[in-house]
Amino acid sequence: MKTAYLDCFAGISGDMFLGALIGAGVDPKVLHEAAAAMNLGVSLKIETVDRSGISSTKVHVFEGSHLAEVTASVDHFHDQHAHEIDALQRQPEMQHEHKAGHPHTHSDTHSHNGEHTHEILFHNYKHDHSHSHDHDHPHGRSLTVIRELIRTSPLPSPVIHTAIRAFELLGDSEAKIHNIPVDRIHFHEVGAVDAIIDIVAASAGIHALGAERWVASPLNVGGGMVDCAHGRFPVPAPATADLLRGMPTYSASIQMELVTPTGAALLRALVEDHGLTFGPQPAMAVESIGYGAGTRNPSNFPNVLRLSVGKAASIGGDTNVRLHHPSQSHRDGWDVQSSNGHCHHIQTVTVLETALDDISPQLLAHVAETALHLGALDVMLTPVIMKKGRPGTLLSILCNPAESPALQQLLLRETTTLGIRIREDRRACLDRSFTTVETPYGPIRIKLGGLNGETLNANPEFEDCRAASTAYGVALKTVQQAAIAAYIAQTASTPVTNG
Repeated sequence: MKTAYLDCFAGISGDMFLGALIGAGVDPKVLHEAAAAMNLGVSLKIETVDRSGISSTKVHVFEGSHLAEVTASVDHFHDQHAHEIDALQRQPEMQHEHKAGHPHTHSDTHSHNGEHTHEILFHNYKHDHSHSHDHDHPHGRSLTVIRELIRTSPLPSPVIHTAIRAFELLGDSEAKIHNIPVDRIHFHEVGAVDAIIDIVAASAGIHALGAERWVASPLNVGGGMVDCAHGRFPVPAPATADLLRGMPTYSASIQMELVTPTGAALLRALVEDHGLTFGPQPAMAVESIGYGAGTRNPSNFPNVLRLSVGKAASIGGDTNVRLHHPSQSHRDGWDVQSSNGHCHHIQTVTVLETALDDISPQLLAHVAETALHLGALDVMLTPVIMKKGRPGTLLSILCNPAESPALQQLLLRETTTLGIRIREDRRACLDRSFTTVETPYGPIRIKLGGLNGETLNANPEFEDCRAASTAYGVALKTVQQAAIAAYIAQTASTPVTNG
């Protein structure tokens, strides 16, 4: 199995990811073609740089000589969304971080990875211009415009899916932080160009690499404070922190912002599309290593992202600890049990239970939905007979231990219970990953469950099928059947290897 391991000891940003992909063997032509496919009048410059003695790949995004050249390809989208432009002009002034310092009308702060942070409009503004100009920024792209720009590009469907999802994740985090509808999030005109190219090119590189398994180390987020529109915040900045929920993070070595929103969004997109997990490097025979350089070059600290690619090696009697799947929130208690050459992952989980006989079904449904939003792994409602023959409901919540306090508060606040039973259980889990298949109704993700490299379960992602069913006006089960058929055909056409 081809495995990719991201060593994020210096954090991660969009341009660092691009450099690491190239260094690990992705043809630079893939990234150049992805950038050109956006028709934004930009080009990539790829060079070899030194970062504390480490030879690394640096990727720059260069725009045309005039902003009008950059925006011409999406003018028709702006005409369709004039009300969005008006909304943008009423937004407050933002804080920015630049790759290269030059005059700017806003208050500037700087991230070592060179990406521009600002709230509401966009949290990933960055510059690498060979020219300077005043940044009055009269308008910006909304998420709707950016989604359509990517969707109508000539890129392959899996690349489009990953790129759009990364931008949606960025928009969702910004909307949540500022408590405004996601459609009101505007990605600033110049800054969005770099972000679009970083995300689209990274998505193309991810699919070109063709890794069947992605793993990342815990993330060094750096330290110190960052200036945002609403004051100074500790690193990571609010939107970045939201994107990093459930991922293992730490702060060490340097007082700088190490993880940028673009980097965090790409990681979360990898979680959804490719089943990215977190932990130590898995047993693998490394074949290529790439170092992607950040813009800053602090002394005695290699500001690089390392990407190691190779084939999974057989696991013997001793195995490393494997951290949680990030979509299952904060948990660092996975262990691996092995018997007769077979291994499976054992996770410790918390179970919260309470029996209720005096609560309305509407409230029960509300509590169940809210619990899932707070990170519950599962919520179960079981009919029971309680004292005095009263029919009731046993409400059971399965969660990671870190989420237990918040979920306890939910049950005590939102239900009629006077107490909660709490216990810890252990559960055995399959390895989880995703693949994407093409169907007559668009790309559909398939969730895979595997053991020792063998796929035991394969199910179409329900939300993808439901969205396609609505978009094409067909029965949901028809989309599901088409996805299963496409997966079977794809599997049958894939050569079997010993790796």
